[in-house]
Amino acid sequence: MNLNNLTPAEGSVKKGKRIARGQGSGRGGTSTRGHKGAKSRSGYKTKIGFEGGQMPLQRRVPKFGFKNINRVSYKGVNLGLIQELVERKKLKEINLELLQENGVVAKKDLVKILNRGELKTKINVTAHKFSATAKAAIEALGGVCTEI
Repeated sequence: MNLNNLTPAEGSVKKGKRIARGQGSGRGGTSTRGHKGAKSRSGYKTKIGFEGGQMPLQRRVPKFGFKNINRVSYKGVNLGLIQELVERKKLKEINLELLQENGVVAKKDLVKILNRGELKTKINVTAHKFSATAKAAIEALGGVCTEI
């Protein structure tokens, strides 16, 4: 190995275009920026969504609807799922902690019990809300609905 045959490791040296190094380099003068205009100047920045003066997309598209910031959304849990849990885990009572442990709802979810599926066993259910039909179905079997 001699000094005359040393080479850098593959990919370690980036051979880029040297711009703005005089007319003789072939990339002097405007330094690949073209003539005049905002993009040719130093310190040029555009706002997000700027389309060169054309009406931006977010202003061209029609807006409609209303998003209520005070909306309270509940995670629905069906009676069929509760029946499945009761059969699988041999439960006598359903509450938020049990639903969270079994991965049905997240920790911060508000829970509403809905009347989809069939409930066959008497069970006490604790949740944030109940649909009228779900409450009637639970109480028809002798269960208790407790709202938090």
